[in-house]
Amino acid sequence: MNTPPSPSGAEHTDGSSIRLGALAPLTRPGWIEAGRHLLAGLDLAVREVNDAGGIDGRPLELVVRDTAADPERAATAVDELAGLGVAAVAGEYHSVVARAAATRADALGVPFLCSSAVLNALTEEPTAWVARLAPPQSHGWRTYADFLLGTGRRRIAVATQPSVYWASGTRVLREHLTPRGGTVIELDTNAHTPEALRDALVDHGATALLLLVGHPEPAVPIVKAVRADRRLAKILIGAPAGQPEFAEWATALGADGAGIPFLRYLPERLGPLGERVGKELRERLGEAPSFVAFEGWDTIAVLADMLRSHGTDRAAIAKSWPRMAVEGTRGPIRFTRTPGISVWQRAWTPIQVVDRDPANPDHFRILHTG
Repeated sequence: MNTPPSPSGAEHTDGSSIRLGALAPLTRPGWIEAGRHLLAGLDLAVREVNDAGGIDGRPLELVVRDTAADPERAATAVDELAGLGVAAVAGEYHSVVARAAATRADALGVPFLCSSAVLNALTEEPTAWVARLAPPQSHGWRTYADFLLGTGRRRIAVATQPSVYWASGTRVLREHLTPRGGTVIELDTNAHTPEALRDALVDHGATALLLLVGHPEPAVPIVKAVRADRRLAKILIGAPAGQPEFAEWATALGADGAGIPFLRYLPERLGPLGERVGKELRERLGEAPSFVAFEGWDTIAVLADMLRSHGTDRAAIAKSWPRMAVEGTRGPIRFTRTPGISVWQRAWTPIQVVDRDPANPDHFRILHTG
């Protein structure tokens, strides 16, 4: 949907702040830890812009709204932020929530830079108003499927919950694995207790179980049940959506949470900018920053560059996606049109398959890159 834009944020010359809207899951049932890391990255970058003099002498102001993983709440927040005169909206982690925000931003004519959500179809129709930093699900999850094939895993069970995001992920896996001799078996966690799911894995002869479910419930009970069953000692448990990235996972599962591969959007080695920002983020968070925190910082770096060039005019910002080029924490950032993707897409974010080292769960092992 591409209706005429709403009035852009008014230009000021009196040093008043430039407002940017920020969406993040900060309360349950949202993934709070992801929201905290995303907001840390956004806030650090805003502070650095302001410490360097702001945008033509005007400070950036981050106007934060908690989505709590609720699509309707996110859409309402975009309405509110647009009314407050933000130059653009940024952020969000949950894909279904980001889709609601993107759809509303498109309808209102407000630029939206999605930081972390990967669902391919962020909008139903192509839009000039929305761009994304994270790789699309089809790209990342095919990389994960290649990793599974490389380890000899071809009978793949997926523990699922009803969701557009999980259904899309299952479809990507099936379409990539089936022509290469793999099979995908769906196990609905609403119809299976962790114990019944465990028995189904044995009955199907599954060689891998992928957790396409929420965290901590039901992911944590499923992992505990599978780890406790000697019949499944050789099965690989995977979590492509990234649940093991955060410290909360290790706290809940201890040693049982190690050796569970997931997708992470980082290069093998950070450059000088990434190293510096990573150090600052670690100090803020009190723990190692996840890739989500880097996504937050990169989001503001992009928007600040666009504001320096185009001011707060929303239409001018939206037109500049394909022309901008910024050095991010994980490499150069440019946007392009990608077949099958309705928004301006960063091409390409580094992709890793990693896990927590069973010998040292605080250490991540890189298992595969794509």
